[in-house]
Amino acid sequence: MIMNEKIKAAVVELTGLDGEDLGIVPTAEALAMAKKLKVDLVCTSLASSPPPCRLIGAGAAKAEAQQARKAERQPKLKEIRLTPHIEDHDYETKKEQASRILSGGDAVLFVVKIQGKEGAKAKELLEQLIKDLASAGRKKTGIQLSGKQAAVQLDPL
Repeated sequence: MIMNEKIKAAVVELTGLDGEDLGIVPTAEALAMAKKLKVDLVCTSLASSPPPCRLIGAGAAKAEAQQARKAERQPKLKEIRLTPHIEDHDYETKKEQASRILSGGDAVLFVVKIQGKEGAKAKELLEQLIKDLASAGRKKTGIQLSGKQAAVQLDPL
């Protein structure tokens, strides 16, 4: 996002504070208007000529840029590995870690390693995790039991 004096075009297509079209204006005049109103002149796209620019409240431009960056970022999938015989403290630690990841906007894949006939216990553990993390995320898939592991993915709310 290009703002204020960094806009190098000679003329810009200007949009006002309330979204009204102010037409094609010389950049110097648009900057003077922005200073007079104590707002920022923000170029929304460099693809067209003249570039479209908007007058935006001083702090709003930076907040809007941050929102755009957050929206662009694809959520990552973080894997957390467990065993069916997990201690209470370790369970709480893994749960808090997953909660932080989910609140950060990333998805969590819980994987429980299974040996022998631990499938039921692993499924029980994953169901408990899903229930405990219901406020931070929801399950994308059901619990998948396969040979040596049980897995479930939670997506952020």
